[in-house]
Amino acid sequence: MSERHPIIAVTGSSGAGTSTARRAFSRVFKTLGLQAAEVGGDGFHAYNREEMGLAIERARIRGENFSHFGPGANHLEKLEALFREYGATGTGEARHYVHNEVEADTFDTPVGCFTPWAPLPPSDVLLYEGLHGGVITDRVNVAQHVDLLIGVTPTVNLEWMQKIARDTAKRGHTPEDVSRTILRRMPDYVRYILPQFSRTDVNFQRVPLVDTSNPFAAGAVPTDAESHVVIRFGEPARTGVDMGALLEHIPGAFTTRDNTLVAPGEHMPRAMQLVIEPLIRRLMHTRRRALTAA
Repeated sequence: MSERHPIIAVTGSSGAGTSTARRAFSRVFKTLGLQAAEVGGDGFHAYNREEMGLAIERARIRGENFSHFGPGANHLEKLEALFREYGATGTGEARHYVHNEVEADTFDTPVGCFTPWAPLPPSDVLLYEGLHGGVITDRVNVAQHVDLLIGVTPTVNLEWMQKIARDTAKRGHTPEDVSRTILRRMPDYVRYILPQFSRTDVNFQRVPLVDTSNPFAAGAVPTDAESHVVIRFGEPARTGVDMGALLEHIPGAFTTRDNTLVAPGEHMPRAMQLVIEPLIRRLMHTRRRALTAA
């Protein structure tokens, strides 16, 4: 952790909705006039798309599971090194994984490949979005370097429905392909993804209010209006949440525990912004004080 060079990580699995949280952070950064170095977790994958396909096939032949959720398919040591260096100096190197043709034109790099490693731009804060912002393994401890850890984790059936819908509509996969991927990833999901949500400062969990009992046979993904978002806060000393203010400003919100707020799904973007803005203000206040004292 670093007072002068804070790191924020948004962690969640593929299809969970971390991009919604990233957009909320971008709005807050703009409101506060902050420059953020944004880092995508996909840039720390160890293989490009073609190489990953071959690695998965080799693992299948050996009777092993292999997925982007696990450490073997990622440069987690480089991710931890980036966080450590940024926390100390406000600098570091990252790269971008090219997902589609639009990004290919932007970065002049083929789809499924990586841009070269490059220094981060000058910034007030680092924002990471990806699979491993709070991961701990027997070799790395990424979580220890993060000043604010946010989890985005729909109920698992909804998460699967969102992934199936996204990968079939935007990536050309069949539902059967996506189902096989979900099953292949499950051991790594349980071992490396889920434990991160017990380390977060705030979790946003979207819960459907319609039947999703068989996500592999369900129809349309539940809309925001057909869901609620459960917001769980961690240690009060780190979050300093004002539950009363949130209840006042989020229509239809209510509490279920001292550290848990529930809001209608259509208010999730607003709830995210109302939750994270004071947390970022606290980080920036601490940063200014540390820079002044240096």
